[in-house]
Amino acid sequence: MLSHSPRADSDGVTHVRGDLVTGEGVTEAVRGVRTVVHLAGGPKGDDTAARSLAEAAVRAGVTHLVYVSVIGVDTMPLAWFRTLRRAEEAVTTPGVPYSVLRAAQFHDLVLKMAAGMTRLPVVPAPGGPRFEPVDVREVAARLVELALGEPAGRVPDLAGPRVYDLGELVRGYLAVTGRRRPLLPLRVPGRAGRAYRAGENLAPEGAERGRRSWEEFLAERVAAPAGSPVRPRG
Repeated sequence: MLSHSPRADSDGVTHVRGDLVTGEGVTEAVRGVRTVVHLAGGPKGDDTAARSLAEAAVRAGVTHLVYVSVIGVDTMPLAWFRTLRRAEEAVTTPGVPYSVLRAAQFHDLVLKMAAGMTRLPVVPAPGGPRFEPVDVREVAARLVELALGEPAGRVPDLAGPRVYDLGELVRGYLAVTGRRRPLLPLRVPGRAGRAYRAGENLAPEGAERGRRSWEEFLAERVAAPAGSPVRPRG
């Protein structure tokens, strides 16, 4: 396992210190490895990291490179999505057999977003953005399945069981935390707003669907105070 910081080996896992962005230690990490699962991501440099790993995989003779991407990377006009699209291209073009899974936003990411928004006394509620959050464990299980199988190319996307607008997600979070906040409707301008309203960040027809809903995730992860309401309020 490639790790940015030194870590002791344990439970049959060998750690190699390295940095995907600079390329340090990457060749050593993949030497003698047949299947590589690329899960590393950060606030910037994902395309550089993916290219570094893919080039090392070519040199090492890796026979299967598994990569998790995000639904909408080829349609959403946002810098982060464009970076991830370049990361996909870095994985799929060097010649290493690959499997690429595009997933929707994880429940954990949506939870972080909702928690941050509701710290304000009035919560901005942009109209148009819709999400279909998926459970990270379901994504992990699918990645394991891919890693244990033969290279499959671009596989069907994986999203959560239903689509929510942003207001629904925030109200659900407020309900389970026992708080109330007024929501201020806003309109997302520009190309990004049009893309969100068109649902270009949502899973296409033929995508696979996880089973665990946002409500089930909140019930497990966020404990409401005793006597608090458990149903979303408008």
